[in-house]
Amino acid sequence: MLGNPPSRHWVLIVSLDSRNLSERVESVLIVPFGSQGADGPTTMRFEPGETGLPGPSWMKGHFITTLKKSLLGERLPRPLSGVRMRQVSLAIQRAFDPDSPRP
Repeated sequence: MLGNPPSRHWVLIVSLDSRNLSERVESVLIVPFGSQGADGPTTMRFEPGETGLPGPSWMKGHFITTLKKSLLGERLPRPLSGVRMRQVSLAIQRAFDPDSPRP
């Protein structure tokens, strides 16, 4: 659940599994998806087959945040390829380092 008031929102969990699976850590790092957007330095388009969502979605790396694990809803595991995850990481990095490389 994201926002105020909280609403259901699709997210990509980007934290390491050691954090995700730890019983001592109460949150995960997430990046939200949006149903509208455009490719840019910190956004990426994902097709439905990659995300499981009904239509194209845009990952918005400039909105990286933490989310309490207790607020996570249904988990739909769809692991990204190493190449795609590297692209996600670079988009997040560009949110705070505009000189980061672009694919």
